[in-house]
Amino acid sequence: MSIFSIFNKKNDVPFPFHLLKVDMHSHLIPGIDDGAQTEKDSFQLIQGLLDLGYEKLITSPHVMQDLYKNTPEIINNGLNVVQQKFGVNTIQAAAEYYLDEYISELFTKRQPLLAISNNLLLVELGFVAAPLNLENLITEIQYQGYQPVIAHPERYAYFHQHPEEWQRLKEKGCLLQCNLLSFSGYYGVAACKAAEQLAERRFVDLLGTDLHHHRHLQHLRELNLTNALAKILELGVLNPQL
Repeated sequence: MSIFSIFNKKNDVPFPFHLLKVDMHSHLIPGIDDGAQTEKDSFQLIQGLLDLGYEKLITSPHVMQDLYKNTPEIINNGLNVVQQKFGVNTIQAAAEYYLDEYISELFTKRQPLLAISNNLLLVELGFVAAPLNLENLITEIQYQGYQPVIAHPERYAYFHQHPEEWQRLKEKGCLLQCNLLSFSGYYGVAACKAAEQLAERRFVDLLGTDLHHHRHLQHLRELNLTNALAKILELGVLNPQL
């Protein structure tokens, strides 16, 4: 039975997290960014995601100039804390790199970056405006041997009136990752509509929770399978392969 068949029978079907198997966008390492602040928070959030049906979590702390200048050493030290409780196979770590001058410094120094899996690199754009040199940064990421994964493109308001920019990103070789809660309207009507448009255009390669805190977890527990999410699952995403 297809996802669409299940959805069409009932409009309040809970989202089937188990079909994704892997969450690749979250902030679960205690005290290093704006996600979990304590070990207790971290453990509760991780257990909450496992209870939803995920089998593996690839958490992605922010790396951002001035605010969160996290290094692989800082991230891995924090990761060790949660792995001791949940195991190496259950939780791993990548990073969410903000496209600013700091990542350019890392490129110049040839610093190794924390990819989601193989060479998939999660990157975040500014919420006010995209970097003026966005295409050059994408080219540099690829030159460094990574494939850019654009985090939550539906949340960048400057793309809402210019959806052709999503097409340009895809043509440049980027993957697009949408936040699950965008489809519930958690981030507002405009982000929800944008997420639905991305689904309609078959542009959604990955789905992530972007889990930061208990409020996010509660809304994930209440998430239903919308038409747009059903279509994404029907077409297939990369999560289970990570």
